[in-house]
Amino acid sequence: MKKRISQLLGLFLLLTTSSLAAQENRYTLKDGDRSGIGKWYMDREIAQVMGYQGMSWLERDERETEENTTTLLENMNISKTDDIADIGAGSGYHVFRMATRATQGTIYAVDIQEEMLTAMRNKKSDGKFANVTLVKGSEKSINLKPNSVDKVLIVDVYHEMSFPYEMMASIKKAMRPNGKLYLIEYRAEDPNVPIKKLHKMTETQAVKELKAVGLILKENKDNLPWQHCMVFVKE
Repeated sequence: MKKRISQLLGLFLLLTTSSLAAQENRYTLKDGDRSGIGKWYMDREIAQVMGYQGMSWLERDERETEENTTTLLENMNISKTDDIADIGAGSGYHVFRMATRATQGTIYAVDIQEEMLTAMRNKKSDGKFANVTLVKGSEKSINLKPNSVDKVLIVDVYHEMSFPYEMMASIKKAMRPNGKLYLIEYRAEDPNVPIKKLHKMTETQAVKELKAVGLILKENKDNLPWQHCMVFVKE
């Protein structure tokens, strides 16, 4: 009996060690762009996170013109009963616009910065957005229940995720079987898009990275001025 227990314990330790080794090998640490964190995933350097100090840029008056945010929400075809997660919600620019459309659903506003959550909490203080739920995420998880959302929105945030594989696995788990992920990233294919290199992505790179967690590109809606609007679904 003791021998059997010892064998099982040895197997458990072997599997655990192998899993940790796989995670470590997933990322590479090396020098890179000054806008990056020196960490690479699938040949892409991860960008520095935009801190809460840049909140005013998220709320800038020119954003509708530069990004055509109204068209973005129309692309999502939001229904009244949709449950939607906005990952890296920031100050809630998209959150509260979606809340007026999914009036019978829930908008989960997920962010890892307490200052961003506080800004959204202040916007909710008048009681008009009872269908908005604030969620404190982590670097590896969005902290939502499995099969809890119909749609996921990630706007100009994916390229800053420190652990993209783990985060996308967490997002996939939260998506319902027919759920859709709307990945919005500035087009790296277009040199005229006035954004730093590490804060842009190509469609090819995005497809490669999301396929690693079992998400495939259904379509790329090419109707935003500067950004991809890539729609991913579960394999």
